[in-house]
Amino acid sequence: MSASTTSLSNLVSIQVTIYLGIPILITGIIGGILNIIVFLSLKTFRQNSCAFYLMIMSIVNIGNLITGLLSRIMISGFNMDWTQSTIFYCKFRPYCLQSCISISFTCMCLATINQFLATYSNPRWQRWSNIKIAHRLTIIFIILWLLHGIPFLIYYNRIKIFSTDQYTCVITNQIFQVYTTVIQTIGFYGFVLVIINTLFGLLAYRNVRNLTYRTISLVRRELDKQLTTIVLIQAVYNFIITIPYLIVNILTLNTTIMGFSITSSQLEFANILTLCIFYLNFSVSNNDLSFFCLFIFLCF
Repeated sequence: MSASTTSLSNLVSIQVTIYLGIPILITGIIGGILNIIVFLSLKTFRQNSCAFYLMIMSIVNIGNLITGLLSRIMISGFNMDWTQSTIFYCKFRPYCLQSCISISFTCMCLATINQFLATYSNPRWQRWSNIKIAHRLTIIFIILWLLHGIPFLIYYNRIKIFSTDQYTCVITNQIFQVYTTVIQTIGFYGFVLVIINTLFGLLAYRNVRNLTYRTISLVRRELDKQLTTIVLIQAVYNFIITIPYLIVNILTLNTTIMGFSITSSQLEFANILTLCIFYLNFSVSNNDLSFFCLFIFLCF
C-alpha cells in the first residue's frame, strides 16, 4: 500500500475516533448519570432486583466510557497515550476496563435472567427474583471479576520500541494474550453472553405475553412489561453492536493476513471503527435506560 493511501487511512481513523467517539462518550455519561438518579429516587426501582442490576450496570458503564473510550479518543484522536508515560496507568487502564466491561455484561445477563424468573408462572421460580439475592450475586460477581483482572496488572508492561525510541503498553505473555482474545473477548463476550441475553430475553418476553392471564397488580404487571422490554432491547443491541468487533478480533488472530500490505492498514482502521461501535454497548444502554426510566418514573 502506498504511503499516501496509508496516510489517508490514518487520517480517516483519527476523524472517526474524534467525531464518533466524543458524542458516544458525552451522551453515554449523561445517560448513565440520569439512570442512577432515577433508579435511586423511585421506591419502585429501589425494591426491584432487575432495576438494581440495571443501576449497577449504568454505574460501571460510566467507568467503561471514561476508562476505555476517553483514553482511546486521546490515543487515536489526539496522539496522547497516557499508558506510555507511566507504568501505573499502563496496568490500571486494562485492569479497570476489563473489570467494568465484565461486570456490565454480567449485570445485563443477571437482569435478563431475573426478568425470566420474575415473570414465570411458577411461584417457586419467582422467589429467586428478589432484591436480597440481587445484592449478594452482584457482590460475588464484582469480587470475582476484580480477582480475574489481577493477571492484567501482571502481564501488561511498557516495552521500548528501539526503532522509534518510544514506549508501548502491551501484554508480555503470549498465552495470556491468546486467552484475552480467544476466551474472554470472542468466547465470553461474543458468544456466551449474547446467547444468554437472547435466550432469556425471549423467554421473559414470552412470559410477559401471558401476564394478562395471571392475577397480579396492575403496577406490577406494567413494571414487568417495561423492564422486560428494556432487557430484550438491550439483548438485541448487544448482539448487533458486538458482532463487528468480534469479527475484527477473529481476523487479527490470522497472522497470515498481516502479510498482505493492503490488509494491515485496513484492518487497523476496521479495529478503530468497530471499537468505537463496541462502546455503543455502554452508551446506548445508558441512553435507552434513561428513556425507559423517565417513562416509568412519570407513570408511577
